[in-house]
Amino acid sequence: MNEQLKYLNDALKKESGIKYQLQLHKWQTDFFRFYQSQTNYNISKDLIALSAELYKGKKPYSFSIDSPDQAKIDSALKTALEMIDHMPEDPDFVDLEDDLTLAEPKDIPNNINEISLDKKTAILSRLAKIAGEHDFELFGTFICNFESDHLINSNHLDKISMQSPIYLEVKAVHRKTQVTVLETFGGEDFGYFDEEQFSRNLLAKIKFAQNSIVDVEPGEYEVILAPRCVAEFAQYLAYGMSAFAIDRRSSFFEGKLDSKVFPEIFSLTDDPNDPELIHCDYGDGGHIYRPLKLIDKGYFRAFMCNNYFHHKLGLPKNGNQGNCLSIAPGSSTLEKMISKVKKGLYISSLHYMNFINPKETSLTGLTRDGTFLIEDGKITKVVNNLRFTEKIARIFENVVELEDTAKSIPFSGNYADFSVRTTKAPHARIARFNISSSTRTI
Repeated sequence: MNEQLKYLNDALKKESGIKYQLQLHKWQTDFFRFYQSQTNYNISKDLIALSAELYKGKKPYSFSIDSPDQAKIDSALKTALEMIDHMPEDPDFVDLEDDLTLAEPKDIPNNINEISLDKKTAILSRLAKIAGEHDFELFGTFICNFESDHLINSNHLDKISMQSPIYLEVKAVHRKTQVTVLETFGGEDFGYFDEEQFSRNLLAKIKFAQNSIVDVEPGEYEVILAPRCVAEFAQYLAYGMSAFAIDRRSSFFEGKLDSKVFPEIFSLTDDPNDPELIHCDYGDGGHIYRPLKLIDKGYFRAFMCNNYFHHKLGLPKNGNQGNCLSIAPGSSTLEKMISKVKKGLYISSLHYMNFINPKETSLTGLTRDGTFLIEDGKITKVVNNLRFTEKIARIFENVVELEDTAKSIPFSGNYADFSVRTTKAPHARIARFNISSSTRTI
């Protein structure tokens, strides 16, 4: 056990009537940036944080310490013990997590070491050469992290997990028109990275991006959503599948357990065992993370529920958090789906999405990095970025086809510790999608 974690644990064991959960988070990153087809900078950082969640009866108090040492721990604990008696009670608190099940040991390579700076530079240089032949400049981010978490609590829970996420994002920008296209790779096993396929995907988008630029009128369109869009909509949809949303009375799925909500072709699983995703050993509070079917052939099957809301709401406890979402592929191909669209849109990526009403799943956002017009079954023009206002439930209610392969899509907040997670999704053909306006800009 880490020295600082053991010190705080030993100190709390001496305090009668205190229940506690402690977490030691260690994080390393190698953050490489490519700018205008040239190396811009490479940053390496380390972080260590110790957090504590304490309960005295039903009175809670929590604190977190960066770069903890004995003096910082003594000071934070002294304040906590002085303050906790003055905190209001949480009437719904019963106990901390008591699932002591351990995940099967995994060999997690440190991708910071496995994917060297030279290897990153070489990959991005080759991609930049391809883009440059078509008058595009490359802007790229290549992040490798190595993270470990040690979680213990007063119920004898003692669990360690490790991750080594990979996040590769390549944006090609036309030197004259400033039209942008995006290609990404994310996961934990770099063996799944196919540079030739990545290059082909990027080049196909670059060729589409050289067409003339048009606006489209507001209205309903048949659309092809790229995997990145489908994945992001699924992440927003999963909010309503949480016990937290049920407690807030803001869940679209309230009262719909085991009811058919989407077409039969749509299934969504929170799957920590998918080798193409960034895995999770433990969920909220340290509960073992297992595959959980959320939508099964259109039927809503489960809420994601931690120990706290299990006691408060009576829902089955699973600890899932939607960190490993995977949408099952269909039976079509992208080419076939595009060929069936008389007049519609191909949407590559989304930006600046915000909920309007979570319970209705309504939100608004923008398209970006490659929105294209489809005419008579072919991509013909670049479309200026668009604003849309839609309900995610309506989007998935209108899915008519899914691609026969799904892709792991990485997402990174690029804040604090550059946390990375992945969602797996195929292309989707949507019968009706509401466009509210054009931004008249690329």
